[in-house]
Amino acid sequence: MLLNPFAGVYLTDPARTWRHILDDPGEVHYAEDLGLWLISRHADVRRALADATTFTNALTLAPVYQVCPEAMSVLMRLDAPPTTAAADPPVHHRTRRALRATFANTAERVETEYGAIVRRRVDQLVSRLAARRGERVDLIPELATELPLLVVLDILGVPDADIARIRSWADGQIALVWGQPDPAEQVRLAQGLLDFWHYCEELVDQRVDGGQPGDDFIGRALTYRDDDDAVLSVPEVASLAFNLLVAGHETTAGLLAHALDQALSNPRHWSALTADRGAVGAFVAETLRFAPAIDGWLRVTSRDVTVGTVTIPAGARCLLLIGAANRDPAVFAHPDQFTPGRADVGNHLSFGHGPHFCIGAGLARLEAEITITRLTEAIPGLRLATAQQRSYKPNVAFRAHDTLLAVIDSVAPAEASATSGAAATDAAAA
Repeated sequence: MLLNPFAGVYLTDPARTWRHILDDPGEVHYAEDLGLWLISRHADVRRALADATTFTNALTLAPVYQVCPEAMSVLMRLDAPPTTAAADPPVHHRTRRALRATFANTAERVETEYGAIVRRRVDQLVSRLAARRGERVDLIPELATELPLLVVLDILGVPDADIARIRSWADGQIALVWGQPDPAEQVRLAQGLLDFWHYCEELVDQRVDGGQPGDDFIGRALTYRDDDDAVLSVPEVASLAFNLLVAGHETTAGLLAHALDQALSNPRHWSALTADRGAVGAFVAETLRFAPAIDGWLRVTSRDVTVGTVTIPAGARCLLLIGAANRDPAVFAHPDQFTPGRADVGNHLSFGHGPHFCIGAGLARLEAEITITRLTEAIPGLRLATAQQRSYKPNVAFRAHDTLLAVIDSVAPAEASATSGAAATDAAAA
């Protein structure tokens, strides 16, 4: 089959393709246009995510296309050691242990260590939006992408002044690995990725040379290694920062965009959240299932492996269709319906599963829940602009909105109707 993820139906409405694949009696498909095996059923995706020995991570961050020679020569100079998404055992066991020790990864720790940072940044951005009453704004650059980047900069101890180039570098990495850039763009993005890596090396080297690690993530990681490369090397600290600066904001930006889109596309959803802010958590959870920020992820087989009735050969690259797995009727009741509060929502795979389960899941949830709660308080009349034309960045893994246009109104729709009604009554009485 042809997946064609960069155009057409899959780009605009991937759920239609997922439904077609799930309804096909074949358990596994092969996408000739990508040279990737497609694994879509919940049980099979979950198994692949859990089995890092058979479905390895070594090529997770390798581009999904043939890179041009000029770009490849640049990428060959990138000597960042694998520590997170691209790491396999035994390295991953060690670096994951370091991450758990230095990065808050439970709901309680996230609230304690990062809650104040998130609330300060949310208040900063929502207040800026609320001050633009009556204006049309794009919620993607104004909120969804900026908030998680500011938060992760605070956590890592990176200056705000660097936000623009870090965002550009991070966006470039995603386009380079999972997009379809032309050769000239490949070279530009590859050079940006190399510059990004050198920037992270310098961030860490400055702390090492200064002898004052600090109490942010980079400082904690340096303290944790205690000058012992067998625990964690200095380049590995830089690699952790390198990966967190991308993963720590791109996925949360996608979650925020999808949650806002779902909330504002149906006025009943927004009204319900405004009336009952205790419902925000369930709404975010269903957004994760229904519209994951990462709807496909890469693995490569280390041996021949049979999935259902299909044997995938050793050395084959596989695309785990997380978005499809989250719509599998074998696991989810009425999977194509957006139903906040559904009993089976906890089975979604949007944060992965197994040894590579997203270390930032708790932080992403907290950011999304605080943002939506604060918006319902400060801008209860927030609504999508008319004639909304949704489009997404062409990508095989990250489902990212180009824009999400909204109108800032502090008066909720019900309140506006009541106010209009009262004004009409007064006018009639006069």
